[in-house]
Amino acid sequence: MAAQRDTGHDRYGNRLRRNEPMSKHTSWRVGGPADIWFRPQDRAELIDFLRDCDPQLPLHCVGLGSNLLVRDGGVRGAVVSLQDAAAELEFLGGGKLRAGAGVPCAIVARRCVSAGAGPAEFFAGIPGTVGGALRMNAGAFGGETWTHVESVEVIDRRGVVQVRSPAEYTIGYREVTGPADEWFLGAVFRFPEHARTSAAAVRDLLAERRLKQPLGLPSCGSVFRNPDGDHAARLIETAGLKGFAIGGAEVSAKHANFIINTGAATAADIEALISHVQETVRTRHGVTLQPEVQIIGEAQASC
Repeated sequence: MAAQRDTGHDRYGNRLRRNEPMSKHTSWRVGGPADIWFRPQDRAELIDFLRDCDPQLPLHCVGLGSNLLVRDGGVRGAVVSLQDAAAELEFLGGGKLRAGAGVPCAIVARRCVSAGAGPAEFFAGIPGTVGGALRMNAGAFGGETWTHVESVEVIDRRGVVQVRSPAEYTIGYREVTGPADEWFLGAVFRFPEHARTSAAAVRDLLAERRLKQPLGLPSCGSVFRNPDGDHAARLIETAGLKGFAIGGAEVSAKHANFIINTGAATAADIEALISHVQETVRTRHGVTLQPEVQIIGEAQASC
């Protein structure tokens, strides 16, 4: 493995760790160790770290780890958390909001309520951060992230920051393709000037989530994209998979498009269950479900 030129232990203190279990940093609570895990305290520290990295060092940028499955063998290279380095949230006037990649989407919704901006109710239904929402065009309750994007700010592995427009990306349903080796630092969102985010609507949407989704158990949110004209949860449920388990991973009995960690799941259990659901739905319905979740890392070596 290519090593970082300056490990930064003294420089970064506990913000940089070696062999850090990713189970501490993913919402599924599984995942082997990252060779390097780094949570820069601000943008300047992030830029310095990237400039110091060997150009061959694999890099992964993460937020809350809510749409991420890290395999049991861990992650080679460095995992960088943007929760502190990209945490700005600022209303600019004219219906515009600047939000950093590390800001949880639920906070965006709440701040839009208090500022009388929006409509941004759908952000309350996204369990991750703005960075993750930008990466996959996340959506909920009929709204999608990139519908409201005016510009994005990105950083490359050399630490160079620049602003890009939506025209520089191919944007689809739960999929965004753009320049390689760049990560989102944040975005400017534009909402209609006289529109508002309804506090009552946010409360209703959150109540609906609590009623229909297994929010008290470790999961990643929705595992599969909805196929055209249908819902992944319906296909999974009618395939008889609610409650089906492999090891400690189980298809939720409350919402079939959720896979929960019942307490002792491994990443291998979850990945095997994802594959089993895909194969069963393909056999029963002739539909190949596409995962929303990002899977990274190496499988645990067999004994």
